[in-house]
Amino acid sequence: MKRIVILGAAESGVGAAILAQKEGFDVFVSDMGEIKDKYKKTLDEHNIRWEEKHHTPELILNADEIIKSPGIPKEAPMVQKAMAKGIGIISEIEFAGRYTHSKMICITGSNGKTTTTSLIYHIFKSAGYDAGLAGNIGRSLALQVAEDPHEYYIIELSSFQLDNMYKFKADIAILLNITPDHLDRYDNCMQNYVDAKMRIIQNQTAQDSFIYWNDDPIIKRELKKYNIKAVQCPFSELKEKGSIGYIEEGEYTIEKPTPFNMEQEALALTGKHNIYNSLAAGIATDIAGIRNEVIRKSLSDFPGVEHRLEKVCKVGGVQYINDSKATNVDACWYALESMRTPTILILGGKDKGNDYGPIKDLVKEKCVALMYLGADNSKLHDNFDNLGIPVRDTHSMKECVAACYELAKPGDTVLLSPCCASFDLFKNMEDRGDQFKTLVRNL
Repeated sequence: MKRIVILGAAESGVGAAILAQKEGFDVFVSDMGEIKDKYKKTLDEHNIRWEEKHHTPELILNADEIIKSPGIPKEAPMVQKAMAKGIGIISEIEFAGRYTHSKMICITGSNGKTTTTSLIYHIFKSAGYDAGLAGNIGRSLALQVAEDPHEYYIIELSSFQLDNMYKFKADIAILLNITPDHLDRYDNCMQNYVDAKMRIIQNQTAQDSFIYWNDDPIIKRELKKYNIKAVQCPFSELKEKGSIGYIEEGEYTIEKPTPFNMEQEALALTGKHNIYNSLAAGIATDIAGIRNEVIRKSLSDFPGVEHRLEKVCKVGGVQYINDSKATNVDACWYALESMRTPTILILGGKDKGNDYGPIKDLVKEKCVALMYLGADNSKLHDNFDNLGIPVRDTHSMKECVAACYELAKPGDTVLLSPCCASFDLFKNMEDRGDQFKTLVRNL
């Protein structure tokens, strides 16, 4: 009996453990942190052995293969020991892909992944297709393959998941954009991060489709390095050579496989970045054979994604917007670009090697004040204090929201779009957004 060890006991790890057990492997789960009670309960119900708050080398380094949580860096000591022993290390998605012949629609990019994935899933469900939502959102792909299989899977893939995928193949691969992110996990080398993102197209055949943003300079450069066998389906904001999806004279247009168009104003998602997300989703669902009228209706009634430019409420004539998912500079750029009122911007958190240069002009143009929210705001002071915009230093969400309330005037917008990871003051970006929403609604 082959032994599989799973490092990390959250959604992906526990799902992988259940599938591994179902497929007849000897399974052991180990987590350096504390395992959530719901996951302990699930593992216990399946009689799967587990440990928390430490790794026992004798129980891990005897594995035939290790499935690693995407949150664990390759530099982690136990991962390094396993690699030195020559033990294969894969991701949960790679493992799950071995045990299903379902169609895989896979989405990656530095920004817009969650919105595009959720929109595609919304269109599939509206069309009555049997689809599961997996990857970075939804339930573990491995768990669904084991216990609740679907004909299609709509999968959001981070670079960390792609890192440990080797034979897995996307039937439809979507690459939205590539901008600097997570460089702390890639030896501060942009090319390493780019290479991880490009893995979305590995193993694709002439029967598959590759959808990508035609105007992304990095994607354009990288495509020349690859022998792409899949049908290429580029999209762009405006009509241009090669693009099969674009906006022309206020019309949202897809040329093929089935020609489709609708009024741009009828799209549920607003802002420039959401044009790309809506085009990618429309092309993917068109390729999947979903009828035009379903795509049209779904693109116009999609409710959006929590923590992504989410309008919380208006207080005293001030609009509060939760964009806690903006964990990199590029995401904040798109959020600021869509602002039409004087904006108080909340920035800060765990810096991932950010270059704030690209947003400085927009900050000057759109912002009437800056709120720094982090354990250490020194890098923000270095970058923004000299712009001549009022700044406030805060170290908790309560302090931050109170300061925003004090400064904001009727007609202003308070925008939480932090550019940074959340782990200095919050459990995760959801916790950051939830705290913001709760405090704002209590004003």
